[in-house]
Amino acid sequence: MIQFPSTPLRAGLFAASALCAGLAFASSHREAPFITTVPKADATDFYLFMSYEAGRADYVTLIANYVPLQDPFAGPNYYAMDPNALYEIHVDNNGDAKEDITFQFRFKNTLKATALTIGDKTVPIPLVQSGPVADVKAATLNVNESYTVDIVRGDRRTGTRSSIGNPGGGTSFDKPVDNIGKKTIADYAAYAAKHIYTVNIPGCNQPAKVFVGQRKDPFAVNLGTIFDLVNAPVALITDPAQINAAPNTLDGKNVTTLALEVHKSCLVSGTEPVIGGWTSASMRQARIIDPAPKAGHQTADKAGGAWVQVSRLGMPLVNEVVIGLPDKDRFNSAKPKDDAQFATYVTNPTLPALLATVLNLPGSAPTNLPRNDLVTTFLTGIKGVNQPANVVASEELRLNTSIAAVPFAQQNRLGIVGNLLAHGNDNAGYPNGRRPKDDVVDISLVAVMGGLCMANGDTDALAFGAACKPSAVPLGATAFKLHDAVDQAVVPLLPGFPYLYTPMGGTQ
Repeated sequence: MIQFPSTPLRAGLFAASALCAGLAFASSHREAPFITTVPKADATDFYLFMSYEAGRADYVTLIANYVPLQDPFAGPNYYAMDPNALYEIHVDNNGDAKEDITFQFRFKNTLKATALTIGDKTVPIPLVQSGPVADVKAATLNVNESYTVDIVRGDRRTGTRSSIGNPGGGTSFDKPVDNIGKKTIADYAAYAAKHIYTVNIPGCNQPAKVFVGQRKDPFAVNLGTIFDLVNAPVALITDPAQINAAPNTLDGKNVTTLALEVHKSCLVSGTEPVIGGWTSASMRQARIIDPAPKAGHQTADKAGGAWVQVSRLGMPLVNEVVIGLPDKDRFNSAKPKDDAQFATYVTNPTLPALLATVLNLPGSAPTNLPRNDLVTTFLTGIKGVNQPANVVASEELRLNTSIAAVPFAQQNRLGIVGNLLAHGNDNAGYPNGRRPKDDVVDISLVAVMGGLCMANGDTDALAFGAACKPSAVPLGATAFKLHDAVDQAVVPLLPGFPYLYTPMGGTQ
């Protein structure tokens, strides 16, 4: 029989981690109908964690990934960001479900119109590069990608806005071109590293770091198998020895990363150590397609009007496997303060019943409905761990900045759940924020099929509620063994900022 710690704090940690994990099943790729039509605005993952790079104690890393499922060979235009979109990372530092700090990223793609003399004609080339690339603003780049970063304090649209300056002058930063291949960029890791900037944030007395560029997709998931009605034998996904039996579907894919590393003193408010975070993308309300576009770069459409939010991501994959199909676009446009409208999807989740059906395990979904305990934990954070003192229920990824980071080698891949099972000392993982190593898929499978209630026992040992008990879990102890046969812990990562690995190249 599995034994669990009985102290209230550790009990709360386990209960909350399993609950929050139950709302996350994979990375947020193509999760809603509208966002599939504008992939450059599609957020794939959001990470929020205490930096575990040596010498960076008390720094918080915020990573927002966009543009899913990038093929490394996708020339000749690759995956430049959309200059008609607004990409934002939001921080709520008082628990009121409203942004208090927003980092806004805007992009610009400048065409040089590099040309060659062919006979007696000067003719523009068809590629984004005319030769090898090694440095920032390489002369051989035909398109220079750049961006600005503003910090807004208060409401994202009406608050006080300040520009973050480039230490080299001005307010524009250069984004590295995507990893075209070895002949174009011989050492992509070194080239990309030249685009990591140390910056001063207005109103913050500690230097920060910023990086924007292509990275290897850090998420590991058996994606095709899962969405093909979990097309895997039950005997395989309930055998812990098979945890790395299947290839990671995303192993050959890239994403575009917006990464910040900011001292926690610049993010928290007063004595409240807990911050909530989420990322979003907005587009202009109106778009006109020119039937006869002028020569130049991206001249076919004209955008105008107010910003309209089209993508939103806090906790991993709420919209993909929790929100019902009719409300997915609506969730992407909503703000955390309005999340009560989606409560039914959490109190009466469909995922356990769907899993029971597709795995041909009738009647195996947990029976402790409605899941009001799930709502409380998921929307407020865990009391004594990552719940703000004056919290308003809302869907955010919450991080307690007073819980120190754990070195990568000592991080438990199952976050707080795994830490409790191992009787360890790692409370810095999911759902207390989210690190790249945290395997939210496996934690989720255990939680949604009743592992939490098995642990709670008949005496409500984890204070999860009397209805959450072993008799409410038809799968019994088998719920503890569920996994997707892909191991998040073996995904390659960097030891420090920006943490995500060098992207796959067009030629390897």
